[in-house]
Amino acid sequence: MTSAEVAEGAALPRCHEVHTDPDKPNAAMNAPAAMSQKSVEEKSPAQWAYERLILYIQNFEKTLDNEHEIAMGFTGGDAGILRIEGMGYFDPDIVTFYGSDPAGGKTQLVQHVSQLNVLLRAVTKPEPAAEPTRIGFRLAADLSKT
Repeated sequence: MTSAEVAEGAALPRCHEVHTDPDKPNAAMNAPAAMSQKSVEEKSPAQWAYERLILYIQNFEKTLDNEHEIAMGFTGGDAGILRIEGMGYFDPDIVTFYGSDPAGGKTQLVQHVSQLNVLLRAVTKPEPAAEPTRIGFRLAADLSKT
């Protein structure tokens, strides 16, 4: 490979997925251009985790109908779920999720990237008549601005 190809390869997100449905897109297919503006070495583990989670959230939301929104189940315990209403990172190694629990209580999860386990879940919208909230679109739009 040329040095330009090596540099480009280091900058581009790499993702490999196989599904039972051959038409199901993989997470990297929706990668915003902003993800490849910095090389792997220039991003913190927190930023990489944040950006890749955005892709998974967007892909998951594409599979939801208008009666459901995305939530996050906690792994390794009986803490329940968090309806994802916001997400962020704090360099070099923290990812934060903001949201609410099924009872409407304000919830925040602060997670070290080495402990990151996210279970994406579909939950019924709190108000059946309202449009579903799609956080993945907002996260990707914000990523493209920065």
